[in-house]
Parts: sequence; structure tokens; C-alpha cells
Amino acid sequence: MADFSNVNLNFAYELFEGMQKDNLGYIYRGHFDQNITDNILLLTEANLEKEEQSSKVRKRIYSIMVEGLQNITRHQEDSEEASQEYYGIFVIQKKEEKYYITTGNVIEKVNIDNLKTLLEKINSLDKDALKDYYKEVLEEGSISNKGGAGLGLIDMARKSGNKLLFEFDPIDDKYSYFYLHTVPALAEGSEASEGSDESLKNIMNIHKLLNVGSVRLIFNGLFNQESLLNLLGTIKGQITGSESVKNKVFYLIVEMLQNIIKHGTNIVPDSSGNPGLFLIGEKMGHYVITTGNYIMNNKIDKLQAKIDNINSLEAEDLDKHYIKSLFNFEIDDSKESGLGIIDLRIKSGNKLRCSFHQVNKSVSFYTLQTYIINK
Repeated sequence: MADFSNVNLNFAYELFEGMQKDNLGYIYRGHFDQNITDNILLLTEANLEKEEQSSKVRKRIYSIMVEGLQNITRHQEDSEEASQEYYGIFVIQKKEEKYYITTGNVIEKVNIDNLKTLLEKINSLDKDALKDYYKEVLEEGSISNKGGAGLGLIDMARKSGNKLLFEFDPIDDKYSYFYLHTVPALAEGSEASEGSDESLKNIMNIHKLLNVGSVRLIFNGLFNQESLLNLLGTIKGQITGSESVKNKVFYLIVEMLQNIIKHGTNIVPDSSGNPGLFLIGEKMGHYVITTGNYIMNNKIDKLQAKIDNINSLEAEDLDKHYIKSLFNFEIDDSKESGLGIIDLRIKSGNKLRCSFHQVNKSVSFYTLQTYIINK
């Protein structure tokens, strides 16, 4: 059995801080296929509708996302077993009433100069010149042997109304990682934020943390029943393995997300949910599920003691403890009885891991992690 005792839980809080800094909402890192692309688009579309963006703005953002996701799919390593440094990445964020869409994929270093020349030319053209260049490339040339002829990048620049920001980060002697950062204009004539370069650098740093933690999917934001349903719809199609494993993983995810909704501390008055973090990854042949949320400091000792007690019990004693807690009618809510935590321990078949990072005198960030073998 894999030993996660030395895995650092602090990286969850590091991710949370980094994502809060730039209001990063959704990150997917891994192998991209049509099903995953469709799920990403559905989740984002639901969020855009909730924020009551105009149909014109939604269409602009949606079309840029489609181009970016197609670009990842076209240029990713063909093997689903490719090393994690070669996984594609998709990020969407909203900051200061602007949306930022970032995609990343590997590129052979021999192709960097041509791609950089193309991007610099695209960024040098105004709206009318971009339209003419699009027609020229459509009629005359093939820039990429994997399809697209550079049309996707030109179209992204046209649709965004802003310059395309990009970076190349070396991986090894043959490959680099290509980041593309697009800021769709929400109104005619609006320009990208001056902090866009800094935002891209922050995403690159977070990507490195995701590689270290083998994280496949991460969601940062306000957790409520609506966001839970949208998130679960995206997650379900991405769990692989036997039906038994899929069902157990999905159950654990639901229970841990409900834990944020029911028991997290809301430090933002009048907000529509509890702020928190959800991430799932694959490490050492296991699914690793991690959540993070705020908790009042005066509740930590009691929660820690409860988790320590549950972790100390063997399977038979766990079942007895669950039944005893279930029928303890002197306690009238599951928060006090700890039924959810006991059930996580039983369903996963593994000990729970937790950590508490003090934020201030009143509140800490509580990280909870469980895992299950993927076979």
C-alpha cells in the first residue's frame, strides 16, 4: 500500500493562496479529449450564465476557449501515459471584471522561432489587418503540420480584441512548454489589464505546484449546492478505473465537497457560499482527493481529536463507532457526531490526513485528504 505520510499537505494552502491572489477559478491539467473538453465548456458556460454576461460576451469567451482547447488537443503528446510535465493545462479566471483564459501544451524547441514570429506578427496587426491576414493564411498557407495553419491563433486575437501574451518554459533538451494567455475584451475598445504579465507568471508558478502534487483538476471558489452540481458533472466523466473504484471515488468527492458547504467558515459576509478549494490527482497508483476551507481556531482541537480517534480504529471498530454515532440521539446533527468523517474513513479504507494553517487569530485553513487505490 502507498505511503502518503510524507506528502506535504501545505501545498494545498499554497495553491489556495496563489489562486486567491489572481482569482483563479478552474484549472484542469492532464490528457485532453473531446469528453473533457465538452465538460470544461459546460462548466464555464454555466458560470457565465450565472454571472449574467451578455450573449455576445459569452459567445466571445466561448469561442476563444474552443480554439484554445483544440490547440491543446492538437499538440499534446499522443500517449495518455505521457510524463506529467507534458500534460496540457487549461485555466480560466475572472479578475477586475475581466476574464483571462490560459492554455498550455508542449512544443518542440525547433518550432519555437516560427511560432514566436507568428505570434509577434499577430500582435503587431490592428483589427482590419488581422482580418486580412486571416484570409491570406486561409487561402495560401500551412503553418502547422498538426493542422490549423495558425488560423486558430489569428482568430483568438480577433475575437479577444487584445494582444496574445505568451511564454516558453524549457522542459528538457527537446521540448518547451508553451503558455498562451488571452484576455477577451468585454466591450469594444477595452484593453487587457496591465497586470496580465504578472497573472501569467503566477499561473506558471501554480502549474509547477500542480506537477509536484500530481494534481489533475482543481476548483477554487465559493462552494454551494449549485456549484457542487456543476463541478460533479465535470468530474464524473474524468474518473477512470473499475465501476467499483469510480463509485467510491465519486462518493468520497461528494462527501468532501458537502463538508465544505455544511461546515466551512464563511469569512466573506453576504457571499453565496463558503470559500474553499477542491483538487483531485493521481499519485503512486492512487486517486488523491483533497479539500481545503476556513475553520474557526476554537474548533480545531476538537476536530483534530475526532480525526485522530477515527484513524486509530480498525475496520470492525469503525463500523461499531459509526452505528453508535448514528444512533446517538443526544447529538442532533452530523457535524457533532462526525458521521461524514467516519464514513470517509470507512469508504476509502485508508486513514484521513489533515492539516491546519493559521491565517489569523480567529481563522485557520483546514486541509483534509483521503485516497483510494485506482485499479
